[in-house]
Amino acid sequence: MSQQVPALRVTGLTGGYSLRSPVLHDVSFEVREGEMVGLIGLNGAGKSTAIRHVLGLMTPQKGEVRVCGVTLTEDRERYRQSCAYVPEQPVLFSHLTVREHLRFTATAYAIERETAERRAADLARDFRMTDALDALPDTLSKGMKQKTMLMNALLVSPPLLIIDEPLLGLDPLAIRGLLSALEDARKRGCAILLSSHILPALERHANRLIVLHRGRIVAQGTASDVKRAAGYPEGEASLDDAFEALVLAAEQRTGEGGTPGV
Repeated sequence: MSQQVPALRVTGLTGGYSLRSPVLHDVSFEVREGEMVGLIGLNGAGKSTAIRHVLGLMTPQKGEVRVCGVTLTEDRERYRQSCAYVPEQPVLFSHLTVREHLRFTATAYAIERETAERRAADLARDFRMTDALDALPDTLSKGMKQKTMLMNALLVSPPLLIIDEPLLGLDPLAIRGLLSALEDARKRGCAILLSSHILPALERHANRLIVLHRGRIVAQGTASDVKRAAGYPEGEASLDDAFEALVLAAEQRTGEGGTPGV
């Protein structure tokens, strides 16, 4: 993919569930090849709605979403094949083992068997799931189910990987394994959009951040950029401090109340 064409480009996106009351308002951002971008905001900020638009599950009221240079209407097959998604709540086939899930994914994406087996073994090691490869989902904890979802997405190694709250339910070693695996994927050129409330991890690992509040971007850029936007000089605040300041400032400016987005 050309360096000039980002894996994901969202331009002037306004959308939601109602034409009269959109959740997102003129949202624009990019995720480039080999880049991890963190999407952060309070519950109801519009993160899930933004992700649904990127996945093509919702149609923009205004603006557009391009994945690898195309919109969903221009090239549905290319658009769909260029991204993989890991939801917050794991969704697995009850009759397939972890290993069989990985093989099913490899077959669906036409990954050569030897390559798929090697990647699966590496991922199982990274996520400490080697002993669970032949287990059925009903015997797994929520954290292990989440690991299975992540392993399947990383097995594909798509141009764009979208992950919603991947760190919830994972133990500290699994979190370290996940972040290491995402770093490897990023180095291979994968573009990653990661929604999370775990701000210290994003501060350490994300190349850029997007701060969303009530469906509007209130800051974006590096962690240092976000801190400066919140009024904090370099080194004088954590990302948590900056995020709180940005949210409070946005609420004071707009005086908005009522029911936020999702």
